[in-house]
Amino acid sequence: MRTKAIALTAVAAMVLAGCSTNPFTGETQLSNTAGGALLGAGGGAVGGALIGSAMGDGRVGALIGAGIGALAGGAVGNYMDQQEAQLRAKLQGSGVSVTRVGDNIILNMPSNVTFGVDQSNVQPQFQGTLESVALVLKEYNQTLVDILGYTDSTGSASYNLTLSQQRATSVARTLSTFGVDSRRFFVEGRGMTNPIADNSTEAGRAQNRRVEIRIIPIRS
Repeated sequence: MRTKAIALTAVAAMVLAGCSTNPFTGETQLSNTAGGALLGAGGGAVGGALIGSAMGDGRVGALIGAGIGALAGGAVGNYMDQQEAQLRAKLQGSGVSVTRVGDNIILNMPSNVTFGVDQSNVQPQFQGTLESVALVLKEYNQTLVDILGYTDSTGSASYNLTLSQQRATSVARTLSTFGVDSRRFFVEGRGMTNPIADNSTEAGRAQNRRVEIRIIPIRS
């Protein structure tokens, strides 16, 4: 434990020593030199964990520790613009909607095109659509990928929660099969929560039965 504590203290000191103030944003950031020193010293995993913790998401640390860089400043918007354009082109006519919210991209996958009734396995005809999504995600790998399952309000809350988790997991597994790094994933079933339409109508319930993929830039 003492050795581990000393090692963590040393890594923390290296991080602090390598920090500088971004002249454009006023934010404190880790310099490229310091980041490289952490990896060179065998501290990639530990250093990555510290960075990820500072950014509020442990995935960030794992990815930076694996050599995937973060986006800075104005580069974020341009990077997400290009990714959005590719997704719109590839998903045209697929039934999947592409929505831009700030610097994030949301893909809405209705269950009627993704899954059979009361099923959690991705339908064979939808595999090609997910492969197209995977191609873009692999090209633009400086992003986190949240995969969230939702249902309508019919049936029990516990059943819907389980089904939504199974569907989100199926989408994640399929994307991973097509080569997307699963370390980027956060996968969760949310059942009947967060409806996007009126559950009192069939049309509304159909919209609420969905899997969302939220694509979030990794920021420096």
